[in-house]
Amino acid sequence: MGPAGVTQQELESRLWAAANSLRGPVDPSDFKAYIFPLLFYKRISDTWDAEHAAAEAKWGDQLDGEIEADYHRFTIPNGCHWTDLRRVHENVGVALQKILDRIQQANPETLAGIFGDVAWGNKDKLPETSLLNLIEAFGTLDLSPDRVGHDILGNAYEYLLRQFADESGKKAGEFFTPRAVVRLLTRILDPQPTDSVYDPACGSGGMLVEAANEVIEAGGSVRQMRFYGQEVNLTTAAIARMNLYLHDIEDARVVRGDTLRQPKFLDKKGRLEKHDVVIANPPFSLKNWGAETWVSDPWGRASCGVPPAGNADLAWVQHMVASMDQTNGRVGIVMPHGVLFRGGAEAKIRQCLVEGDALEAVIGLAGNLFYSTNIPACLLIFRSSKPVRRRGTVLFVDGAARFSKGRNQNSMSDDDVDAIVAAYRTGDDPDGENGAQVRLVHHSEIKENSWDLNIGRYLRAATAEALDVPTALEDLQSAREALSEAARRLDERLKAAGYA
Repeated sequence: MGPAGVTQQELESRLWAAANSLRGPVDPSDFKAYIFPLLFYKRISDTWDAEHAAAEAKWGDQLDGEIEADYHRFTIPNGCHWTDLRRVHENVGVALQKILDRIQQANPETLAGIFGDVAWGNKDKLPETSLLNLIEAFGTLDLSPDRVGHDILGNAYEYLLRQFADESGKKAGEFFTPRAVVRLLTRILDPQPTDSVYDPACGSGGMLVEAANEVIEAGGSVRQMRFYGQEVNLTTAAIARMNLYLHDIEDARVVRGDTLRQPKFLDKKGRLEKHDVVIANPPFSLKNWGAETWVSDPWGRASCGVPPAGNADLAWVQHMVASMDQTNGRVGIVMPHGVLFRGGAEAKIRQCLVEGDALEAVIGLAGNLFYSTNIPACLLIFRSSKPVRRRGTVLFVDGAARFSKGRNQNSMSDDDVDAIVAAYRTGDDPDGENGAQVRLVHHSEIKENSWDLNIGRYLRAATAEALDVPTALEDLQSAREALSEAARRLDERLKAAGYA
């Protein structure tokens, strides 16, 4: 609780009430596009006031513009403070748009494009009365850092992300990964206080924030860490940048762009930058992803082969492995189970990845954990320098039984996360019978299985085989044809016997 007595719960309740003031004219899936820019604008305005008060307290009548500038993290031009907005009562959306544009222009290195692309002046999408109500709701909140610390505001931001994800349903998969899955990945990758962390499909920035949280919870500082994210959606990229700022993560860059077609984080020679931790939950089975350009990929990401044009899963994997530091790099990626056993070009890519001996672990998760799909997913873990005892092997972990059943969506508890992390680290089954849920498999055995990484092939107690959709459709068609043929023969026999 801060000096003003605002608790975490009270702040979250008031922010959610502000969001609900939009209900009716605005679709709930669009709440985030309006709420987060105003939340961030209010935060930097209140922070500017606190910084100004500190400057006045120290310098008094000697305070001038040059001295004051040293106190401010962001520049707020004249007429662009929150109090200036509160004085506007007509064409408020147009006035707000101009204010946000001017703030972005005044801070080109840090805030350019951060407020997204909402058309604030469009009264058909956002009636002026709704906008005024929203501004009034934020106006009653003092979001200065001495009243609302970064930890409280950051947690409130994540709370809103979860609420918006619940409202958005399957659309939420574009910007939100359940926190338990994010925490599981970050704990496995074990970020350190001097690491660079990169997410090539960063969504709202949750993976980057959790990597920072992991270091802080271990007693470390993030001041020497660097955070990088790329996101194709403009609004989502803006939300990620605000998320990092509000969590007080300063050395961070989030850029908008299509990672598979045009990766943005390159060194001076135009090669992919290398990172200590590469982590992502990219869109599953993305189509039209730019396979035609990978035949001669200028960044060398197709060293194991070009994935199918209709499925980008292994393109993401290869991009991330190519972005991994070669000394002590770690990669963690969320994937559908299909990448473990699909044939054709994907089987050859799998073979290459296994033989390269950077693939350390395949970890199966329960189904229905994600907003975008109810199919079970898996985690692929790569290391540039695997422990000696794990070289020439792949660790298989079946975590599919570790979940809590939910009405609309399953979840993982802290105990579930702890159990899977323990299984990964030790190679032992945390629930008893060793080998039932965890097993270290030599490459020779994987080769015998034609480079198939399906968890059920290697673990006796694998909870469920993942569904191979193309094969299932072929089986369904064959069954239908067999049923049709049986019906035809039965009809002939009935006719011959005089029953028809």
